[in-house]
Amino acid sequence: MPGRTVAKLATVTAVIAASVLAVAPTAHADLVTHCIGTGGAVTVPNDLLVPAGESCALTGTTITGNVTVAAGANLVVTGGRVSGEVRVAADGYLDATETSVDGQVVLAAGGYGVFLKDARTGAVTVRPKGSATIDSFLFAEAATIAGNVTVGAGEVRLDRGTQVERNVSSTGTYYTDVHDSFVDGTLSVLNSATGSVVCGSAVRGRATFAGNLGGVQLGPNGALDSCASGGYWGADVSVTSTTGGVTVDDNIINGQLTVTGNNPAAQVAANNRIRGGVTGDQAAATTNRAARMAGADRDDAGDQRAETRRTSAVQEAAAAGAAKL
Repeated sequence: MPGRTVAKLATVTAVIAASVLAVAPTAHADLVTHCIGTGGAVTVPNDLLVPAGESCALTGTTITGNVTVAAGANLVVTGGRVSGEVRVAADGYLDATETSVDGQVVLAAGGYGVFLKDARTGAVTVRPKGSATIDSFLFAEAATIAGNVTVGAGEVRLDRGTQVERNVSSTGTYYTDVHDSFVDGTLSVLNSATGSVVCGSAVRGRATFAGNLGGVQLGPNGALDSCASGGYWGADVSVTSTTGGVTVDDNIINGQLTVTGNNPAAQVAANNRIRGGVTGDQAAATTNRAARMAGADRDDAGDQRAETRRTSAVQEAAAAGAAKL
């Protein structure tokens, strides 16, 4: 903030412990708090920066401005609040648990990932990978996302009661899965490398799946992932130009189901309730409870990836804090 001096912020840094959070002026004379290490239940009265390659672990911290996680940096926030937005650079990582972010969360091209658990945020954006070598991820568990979810790369899983209050748009991801969650707007999954699974979830708006290479599984008894139940779809559902198999099982569709141009033809089970009928080619439904062929279940693999980075980030932050004492 203009006019605020380092001396006036001394009480904040003292409470947090041994200058773990340090203040530096920007070119516009605003103040930015730098976080390397750990911080507690204090209020940061300006923007926060986690410098490149560093780790910051905050518990109960309130940040009144915006947050920047620089390239290769890690930010783990538990029980905190951010009044502004959070931007994560290439190879950066954000882990937010029981934390609210009033603004948007943006993961740059080649960002490592975003993990939200029991958290609330504004819109969430994952930029397309581009020429970056890192494939990003967005995992959300019991989270509320007040805006749109727009993802252009990596692994996407909305799970365990996650609510998206607007639309979900996925293009060119590795996979996009929705389990036991609610989307209040539309759902669009295009050109995913290993397809999409939607189970035990509700989508209020139109759902579009097109050009997915690894298949689309709506409900249980598919080959991509294991799950217990189908879902509710409040409008039309379209699954087109998909390779790798399409299965539609145990769903309620309050509109029309369109399945055209899929290879092989879609399997639409008799236990679906489809108000507007089915348009397109479909094969006789079969029962296939096989989990994913290539490696572990998507849920376990995703949780492990996030947990590995989170554990490393917390350990690095603790070590950095201890080194400053």
